[in-house]
Amino acid sequence: MPMVKARMGSALKFYAVENGVAGGSPGDSATYVVVAHLHCDSIDDFQRGFGPHTQEIMGDIPNYTDQAPVVQISEVLVEKG
Repeated sequence: MPMVKARMGSALKFYAVENGVAGGSPGDSATYVVVAHLHCDSIDDFQRGFGPHTQEIMGDIPNYTDQAPVVQISEVLVEKG
């Protein structure tokens, strides 16, 4: 993630990484092993920061997992800190 932050620069406000530990019912496995959240002010900022480095960033994923990555762009509706 430090490499992602370095490549995306100011386009990336902050990131968070989750480790899946369990599913919704007792004994169920987590749906995702790891989820990384990249927080940007807009889709344009994400594309500006991530786009030029897509190959390098996505190419680094096999260093950490053999799972195929899933990319989704979402809008944060509620953030409470």
